[in-house]
Amino acid sequence: GQVFARIDGQTDLQLLGQLQLANFSNEAGLAPLGDNLFQETAASGPANVGVPGDPGFATIEQGYLESSNVDPVKEITELISAQRAYEMNSKVIQAADDMASVVSKNIR
Repeated sequence: GQVFARIDGQTDLQLLGQLQLANFSNEAGLAPLGDNLFQETAASGPANVGVPGDPGFATIEQGYLESSNVDPVKEITELISAQRAYEMNSKVIQAADDMASVVSKNIR
């Protein structure tokens, strides 16, 4: 969790600071501010602050990439299912419109 940098003209690494992480009892209660920023609210509860690697907190690794938390196969399957449901609903509406058209022609 400590951040070091090599300052121009110096050979030793200099400690710049310590990263802190915050956990909330109800993450869904955080207020989104945009640009991946969130604000604590009464619904989220107070922040439980700690440093990376502490029990209950994540670790931060230099030079690593976070893997995706999305299952692409599942998402595509759900997208296809939603598209088919939309198509079926569209056909039901079209059939109802056709029936209403036939009824109105027969009334005349």
